[in-house]
Amino acid sequence: MRCLSTWTVLLLGITGTLSQGTWRSIMGTTGRPNPAVYHNEDNYKWTTWFNVDHPGGKGDYEKLNVIRFYYRARVCEVPQALEARTTKWIPAPSTGERVHSDPAVGFWCVNDEQPVGRNCSNYAVRFLCPKELVSDVGEVMWGPWSDWSLCPAQCDQVAIQHRSRSCKSSSKQCNGQTVEARSCRGPPCPRCDLQCVMGRVNDECSGCMCQDHTVLGSVRSAGGLPAPGAAILRADSTPKLLTVTDHNGHFQVPGICPDGNMTLMIKLKNHAPHQVTVPPSTERTSILLLKLERAKKLYVLKNPENKARREGQTAAFCCKVDGTPEPNQYEWFHNGTLLDRSQYQYDQTLVLRNLSLDHIGQYYCRASNENGAIKSKIATLTVIGQKAPSCNPKPDSHLIRLPHDCFQNETNSFYYDVGKCPTSMCTGKLDNGIRCKDSVSFCCGISNMEEKEITCQGYQLPVMIVTQCGCKTCVDTKAIVRGRAIAADTGEPMRFGHIFMDGTRISRTGYKGTFSIQVPTNTERLVLTFVDNMEKFVNTTKVLPFNPRGGAVFHEIKLLRKKPAVIISSRETNKLDLGEVEGQDPIAEIEIPPNAFYKENGEVFMGNVKASVTFLDPRDVSTAAAAQSDLNFIGDEGDTLPLRTYGMFSVDFRDEEGGESLSAGEVKVRLDAAQVKMPEHLKTMKLWSLNPETGLWEEEGQFHAEKKQRGKREERTFLIGNMEIRERRLFNLDVPENRRCYVKVRAFRSERYMPSEQTEGVVMTLINMEPTPGYSTNPRAWGRFDSVITGSNGACLPAFCDEQKSDAYSAYIMANLGGEELEAVASSPKLNPNTIGVPQPYLNKLNYRRTDHDDPRIKKTAFSINVAKPRSNTAEEANGPVYPFDKLKECEEAPFSAAHFRFSRVEGDRYDYNTVPFNEDDPMSWTEDYLSWWPKPMEYRACYIKVKLNTAHELNVRSRNMGGTHPKTVGQLYGIRDSRSIRDMDQSTVSAVCLEFKCSGMLYDQDRVDRTLVKVMPQGSCKRDGVNSMLQEYLVNHLPLAVNNDTNEFTMLAPLDPLGHNYGIYTVTDQDPRTAKEIALGRCFDGTSDGTSRVMKSNGVALTFTCGDKEVTRQSMFQQIQNSVGQATAGSARLGTGNRRQKGGSTAPRSSRRRSTRNSYPRAQTIG
Repeated sequence: MRCLSTWTVLLLGITGTLSQGTWRSIMGTTGRPNPAVYHNEDNYKWTTWFNVDHPGGKGDYEKLNVIRFYYRARVCEVPQALEARTTKWIPAPSTGERVHSDPAVGFWCVNDEQPVGRNCSNYAVRFLCPKELVSDVGEVMWGPWSDWSLCPAQCDQVAIQHRSRSCKSSSKQCNGQTVEARSCRGPPCPRCDLQCVMGRVNDECSGCMCQDHTVLGSVRSAGGLPAPGAAILRADSTPKLLTVTDHNGHFQVPGICPDGNMTLMIKLKNHAPHQVTVPPSTERTSILLLKLERAKKLYVLKNPENKARREGQTAAFCCKVDGTPEPNQYEWFHNGTLLDRSQYQYDQTLVLRNLSLDHIGQYYCRASNENGAIKSKIATLTVIGQKAPSCNPKPDSHLIRLPHDCFQNETNSFYYDVGKCPTSMCTGKLDNGIRCKDSVSFCCGISNMEEKEITCQGYQLPVMIVTQCGCKTCVDTKAIVRGRAIAADTGEPMRFGHIFMDGTRISRTGYKGTFSIQVPTNTERLVLTFVDNMEKFVNTTKVLPFNPRGGAVFHEIKLLRKKPAVIISSRETNKLDLGEVEGQDPIAEIEIPPNAFYKENGEVFMGNVKASVTFLDPRDVSTAAAAQSDLNFIGDEGDTLPLRTYGMFSVDFRDEEGGESLSAGEVKVRLDAAQVKMPEHLKTMKLWSLNPETGLWEEEGQFHAEKKQRGKREERTFLIGNMEIRERRLFNLDVPENRRCYVKVRAFRSERYMPSEQTEGVVMTLINMEPTPGYSTNPRAWGRFDSVITGSNGACLPAFCDEQKSDAYSAYIMANLGGEELEAVASSPKLNPNTIGVPQPYLNKLNYRRTDHDDPRIKKTAFSINVAKPRSNTAEEANGPVYPFDKLKECEEAPFSAAHFRFSRVEGDRYDYNTVPFNEDDPMSWTEDYLSWWPKPMEYRACYIKVKLNTAHELNVRSRNMGGTHPKTVGQLYGIRDSRSIRDMDQSTVSAVCLEFKCSGMLYDQDRVDRTLVKVMPQGSCKRDGVNSMLQEYLVNHLPLAVNNDTNEFTMLAPLDPLGHNYGIYTVTDQDPRTAKEIALGRCFDGTSDGTSRVMKSNGVALTFTCGDKEVTRQSMFQQIQNSVGQATAGSARLGTGNRRQKGGSTAPRSSRRRSTRNSYPRAQTIG
C-alpha cells in the first residue's frame, strides 16, 4: 500500500520531496519503474530523455515548461509520472541527494540543500504519457507559416520576400515546401525638391554640385602645427567623408558650390569638431585656413549633494558635466546599480518621489560622449520614518580639560563631559520645490543647554552642558585656502604672481609670496595655477585640498625654477636630456628633428631657438613637494584613477630674436628602460599632458620599445614616444597603477593621543616611494603624492600597495597645520605599539620608522612605512591602519580603537577655557549663546593685549573675561585665557606676554553691544607700574570706566575700536578663528600694527608690572599639567603653542625662543 499510495501522489501531480528510500518504494530494488502501478501498461509509454539544464549556479532544473519550449511535440499536456537519472545512468534515489519532483512541474535539485562540499549531479528526465498521444507525435504535421519578410526593394524597384514554416514531426518527413517566395515592389521614390542657385543637385539629393569649383584648405592643430589625417566631412544630417588632409595638413575638395550654403566639418583626434561654411565666391577656387581647438575632456561642474528626507518626501540629485562635444548621455546609479531610465525618466537630474527606506544609499551619475565618460562624486540619501526623530536627542560624550585645581573626585580626573551634538545632516522644514540644492541646510545641533557650576579649589567654575540635540539650521561657514608660493630650492617667494582658476585670474601673491583665497561655493575640486610674471618659475598647477566644513587651510606651494635657456638651431637635429641627479644617467631625452619648429601662424620657423627644458626628477626625493596637480586621470569608464610618475617636464621654445613662442612637431621622447625598476611598468608607460583648468592629466601618446647601440658593446633598450609640443603645458612620463590602498592617520593636540583631542584641518601628505632593487627599505625614487584634510575622524590617504611583497611600495607621511609641522610618534629606541597606534605583528611588517630613527639630529615630523596590503585571511591585518581600496568607507568610519598612525602638535604655554565649548578647528561647532566667545560665525575677531613684566622669571598671566554692560551677560564668565611670558632677547630682566581677551562688540543676537570686563592678573607677587597713556586716555573718554583699586592686577572694559600698537592692543578680524589669532599674535610679538614676528619684543606694550624676585612656591599651571597624568581636552579647553622646547630641558633660558603663532592647544589653568 505504501508503494501504491506514493505513486498515486505522483499521478495526481502533487509535488513530492524524494529521498533514497521513497524512490526505492516506487521503483523497487532495481531502481526501474514498476509497471504494475499503472494498471494497464498498454495505455502508457515513456517519452525520450531530456536534459535542458546543467548543475552549475544554484543547481539542476529540468522544468517541464522549459522542456516544452524546446520540444513541445515530444511531451503530452498532462504527464502521469516522471523518471530521473544522472548522466552516468544512476537513478536519482541512488545518489543520496535531496531532490524534488512533480510531473506537472518537472524535476529539480538545489545545491544549497545538499551536504556540505557537495553539489547536485547532472540529471536527465523522461515523462510517462498516454500511449495514443505519444504515437501521434510521429505523424506528419506542419507548423504555421511565418510572416512575410520585409521587402528589401529600393524605391520604385522590385525584389523578393520570403516566409517559412517548420515540420513538427520527430519521426517522419513532412511533405511540401519549407520556404515560399514572392515578388514585391518598393515604395515610390520621393521627389527631390532641392533647388540649386549654383550647379546641379547631386545624386543623393543632399546638396548642390559645381564641377568647375574646388575648395583648397589648410588645417592646423590647437598648437598651430599642421594637422595631417584630419577628416573633412560634409556637415549634413548624415555627415559624409569627402577627404582627409595630407602630411602638411592640406586638402582639396572638388565639386563644392561656393553659394554660402555648404558647411564642412573637420574632425581630428583630441580636437573639437570644427564647422566652416564655404563663403560665396565667383572664383573657380576657394581657400580655407582653419585652426582647430583642443577637445575639452569631460569635466564635472556640478556634483549631486547629500540629502536627508522623511518617508514619502521627494529628493532630487543633479549632475552637470562640461566637455567638447557635450555629453550625449547621462546615467544614474544607486549603490552601484544602474537605474532604469524608462522608470525614473532622468537626464541631468534624478528625481525620487514618494521616498521609502529602499531608497537609502549612495547615488552618482555618469556622463558620456563619443570620447569617453566621467563619474560624479557620490551623494548619500538618508531616509527616516515619518515619526522618527531626525537627530538623536542624546548628546555624544565630549570631554574638556579643567584647570589644574579642579580635580574631579567623581571621575578621578581633570576632565568634565560637557556633551556635543554631531553635525550630521537632518530633515528640517523644507518647501515643496524640487531643487538640486536645498534652499536651507539642516544639521543636528544643540537644542538645549543648561549651566552647571564645577567645584574647584576655593571657587565655582561655570560651564554650559549640552542636554539635548535637535535639527537646526546649519552654521553658515566659508572655506579659505591660505599659503605662500616659494621656490623649491631656495625658498625665494614668488612676488606679485598671478593666480588663475578656470582660466580666470582670481588673485595674486604678495611681496612675501603669501595669498589667501575664499573657496567659491559648491566647489568640489580647487584647481589653481600660479603664474610668475618675472618668468623665474615654471607655471605651476596645484589641486589644493580644503575643509568643506569651513575654516582656513594653509598650503606651501613649492615652485620649480626655470632652467636657463640654451640656443639651438631649428635646421639641425637637437637632443635635450631629462635628468637632474648628478652621477646618474638621464631618465629620458627629447629629440627634435630638423625644421620641426612652427610659428603661431603655422609657418615653419627657420633660425635659432631659445630652448628651456625644466625637468622634475623623481629620483630626487626633495622634488616631491614641487610636483604639480594630484596625478590623476579619468579612465574609460569615467572613474578617477591614479598615475605613478617617472618625471615631469616643462618646455619653453622661443625665437631667439623676437621672443615669439614656438611649437614643435614630430618630437620623440626616448625613455631609458633601465631607469624603470618595476618591469611591469614598461608595457603601460604613456605620455601625458596636464590640463591646467581641470588639474587632470590627459593622454598624449603611447611608447614602444626600441633597441639602440651605445658604444661598441653596449646595447640598451629605450621606450620611444611621439608627441607634439604645443601650448605651454606640462608633460609627464606616467604609468597607470591599480594596486591601491588607504592609510588611516589621525592628528592630535598633544602627545596624550586622546579621542577628544583630535585636530581637524590638518593637511596630511603621503609620498609614495619606489624601493631600490635588492634593498627592501631603501627608496630610490618617489612616484606619487597625495594630500588629504583631516576631519573629526582623521584622514584616509590613498597609497600604492602590494599584497605579495610587503616592501614593493613604501611611503613617507607628514602633517602640516597652518605652516606648523606636526610630530610623528617616535620609533626609537624602542617601538611602542600602544603609542604608535598599530598593534604587533602588523607593525613590524609595516616597518614603521620616524625620520630621526637613525639620526636624532633630523626633524621628527615624518615617518615611513612599507605599504603592505592587508591579507583577507589574516585577522590582525583586517582592522587598519592599511585598508584595501574598495573599503574606503570602512577606513573613513573606523572607530578610534581601530589601528591608525598618529601625529601631535608641540604643546605650548597657553591655556584657553570657554564657558560655551567651541572647537576652533570646526567652525560648525559654533553655538548660539550669549556667552559664546566668538559671537558671530564667519567673522572671528581676535584681540590681544601686550603686557611687560620687569622680572628675571617667566610668569603666567591670566585674563578673566566677563560680561560688562550687556544685561544678559553682565557678571557672567565668557572664558579664561592663560599665557606664559617670554624673556626679551636683549634684556634678561624683562619679559613680555601677548594675552588674548574677549573683544567687545555685538553678541550673537546682534541686538546690542557688550563692553567685556577684562581682568589681567599676573602670577606671583607683582605690582602694576604703568598703563599705556594712550590706552588710559581712550578708556577715560569711553565710559564707563572700570575700577582699578587693586595694584596687583588691571581691569578694563575692553575697547570697542580696533586699537593698534600705540595702545598696546592688537585686533584682527578674519573668517577663520585660527587665522585671526595667528595674525594678531604676530603683530603683538613684533609690537607693530602691520608687521609680524616669531620673536617676542618688549615694545608696543599696554601694561607694565614689576614682580618680586622670590621664587614662586606653588607649581604653575603649566608645570602641573606636565606632571599630571590624564586625558586630553577637546573643544572648549585649548592649549596654546609655542614650539618652545629647548635643548637642556625646561630650565633653559627662554629669551631666544621663537614662537609659533599658528596653533593653539588645550591646557589647564589657574583660577583665582
